[in-house]
Amino acid sequence: MKLKDYLPDKNIIIDLKGTTKVEIIEELLLHMKKINLVQDFDMALNDTLAREGYLSTGLENGLAIPHAKTDGINNLAMVFGVKKDGVEFESLDTKPANLIFLVLSPRDTSGPHIQALAMITRNLKDFKSREKLRNAKSAAEISEIFQSFN
Repeated sequence: MKLKDYLPDKNIIIDLKGTTKVEIIEELLLHMKKINLVQDFDMALNDTLAREGYLSTGLENGLAIPHAKTDGINNLAMVFGVKKDGVEFESLDTKPANLIFLVLSPRDTSGPHIQALAMITRNLKDFKSREKLRNAKSAAEISEIFQSFN
């Protein structure tokens, strides 16, 4: 499993518009729907917000990975967005998140979901990688950065 396989240019939003955690999640999920990754938007949204209500997915260093298992999709799906000025995400370090991945997988699977979350966190531990993503000027540039990830 490689990040680049799940995040081609069309799965990337270079400038997220939302101003709250919920708006960002909705925006990312709407993008998933637009590129035909979601079969039941409302179910996927409810499952994602329920998971977020259980425990925030804001990590550290500007990274957030809202994720959920849902019957609203058929296969593991990801989208990524950059929020230049960040958004409050109840992160572990209390700082705003500006690199945000939305990861959804079917409710009846677990391996790929866990692998995807581990892959993201492993590749974004490095400050330089996070800075490259924050400073990228296009989805194609971000996609190229993902090409170098394991």
